[in-house]
Amino acid sequence: MNEPHSGLWQQKSIALSLLKSPHKLSTLNHLKSLHVHLLHTGLHHSNFAVGNFITQCASLGLMSKYSEELPVKDEVTWYAMLSSYVNKFNDMDKARDLFEKIPCKDLGIWHTIILGFVKAGHLELAKEYFDRAPVKDLLMYNTILGCLVKNGEVDCVLRLFHEMPCRDLVSWNTVIGGLVPGALDTGKWLHSYIDRRCDKLNDLIGTALVDMYCKCGDLESAADVFNKMSERDVVAWSAMIMGSSMNRQSETTLNFFYRMKDESGRPNDATILGVLCACVHAGLVDEGRKCFYGMTEEFGLTPKLEHYGCMVDLLGRAGFLDEAYNLIQSMPYEPHTGAWGALLGACKIHGNVELAEKAIEHLIQLDLEDGGYLAIMSNIYANAGRWEDVSRVRKLMKEIGIGKSRGISSIEVNGVIHEFGDQENKHPQAREIYDMIDEIYRRLKSAGHVASTREVFFDVEEEEKALLFHSEKMAVAFGLIVTDKNTVIL
Repeated sequence: MNEPHSGLWQQKSIALSLLKSPHKLSTLNHLKSLHVHLLHTGLHHSNFAVGNFITQCASLGLMSKYSEELPVKDEVTWYAMLSSYVNKFNDMDKARDLFEKIPCKDLGIWHTIILGFVKAGHLELAKEYFDRAPVKDLLMYNTILGCLVKNGEVDCVLRLFHEMPCRDLVSWNTVIGGLVPGALDTGKWLHSYIDRRCDKLNDLIGTALVDMYCKCGDLESAADVFNKMSERDVVAWSAMIMGSSMNRQSETTLNFFYRMKDESGRPNDATILGVLCACVHAGLVDEGRKCFYGMTEEFGLTPKLEHYGCMVDLLGRAGFLDEAYNLIQSMPYEPHTGAWGALLGACKIHGNVELAEKAIEHLIQLDLEDGGYLAIMSNIYANAGRWEDVSRVRKLMKEIGIGKSRGISSIEVNGVIHEFGDQENKHPQAREIYDMIDEIYRRLKSAGHVASTREVFFDVEEEEKALLFHSEKMAVAFGLIVTDKNTVIL
């Protein structure tokens, strides 16, 4: 090989190694130097070289300057520039301007701009460009399907789904998942559509339907789908078990768990968590102990923080405070606020001041800014008649500048999330919400219900307002106003 030819290959090698380097080109001089290498070696005609050169530019300014000086841009160059604007610099304004300048837009270019709008939260623009695309593939349809789901546009979701020339599992899971928690009727229609089109229910679509029905509170339909599934993996079992537990159907949860074991199914962490939550709801201490300790002995699973937290909550609520405390002490991890908080709550229920003081000591170390724990401790002291300690805790809260956090509750109706805080009066239907709360209280009072206010010892006027217009009450009242009579509010 002659020397000039060898030297050219050496320069090409240097240029290519620079292009592949993870180090970014941080100055214009470095950029120009590499540009010279590309021109001298002829690599400026290489799609690979130019594309990598553009994507390595460390700043938007450098990339824009180089891109503008390129005499000719091919498909690879256009794609590299657009992809950098979208994925690297998150500048959708420049991406949009560049997109309109690209003379021949292939499918990859359309994908990039549409996905960019979705990631940036510009869902209307994503739909607009989807409509403009001359050719649409399955990925593009699924992207917009997810976009419509995020917007809560149920009718548009179903219309687009019906228009799709073909559908894959992503399509089915997207549309089914997008119908919860408030579109039970539409979900049933989709279920019947699946039954008409599919000979058998596979595990992925079946699991999505089970999850939808559970989130809509229709456990009977969820169980019906589950029983018709030709195959059930651990995700399907967990969906049914977690769904039953979420709806506080503890007996149903345990029955499915026992059935899973009888059919030689092996649970995972999520399955066990669902069972433990069901045990907490029903106060099933023995079942909870058996499940928790059986994780390791029977299934070879290692309990995680959330499993310990559930078990502490279960034992504490049932009055086994010492056992709950010892369980925390035996944890192989650093106990988190969930475990200590569950113990503190149990101490409040059972009036155990001594153990509550141990719990609050750890909670203050873990999360000093959460005034809720100190407020609970104040109430524990108040219930025990230890007024000096009550004053001390309240004084501490003032000194460190924290108070009991105001609650925020939300409810999703037809894809729109409505948030409520204590004494909220900004909602456009606030007057109707207050009237509904009054109606609820009148009915409760006529039924003999009396609200407990024994822990309200300080700032009585404010506390009374918070009790009456608590954020959860407002969210439920709003749900009763705007939903049909037979709608399940979860």
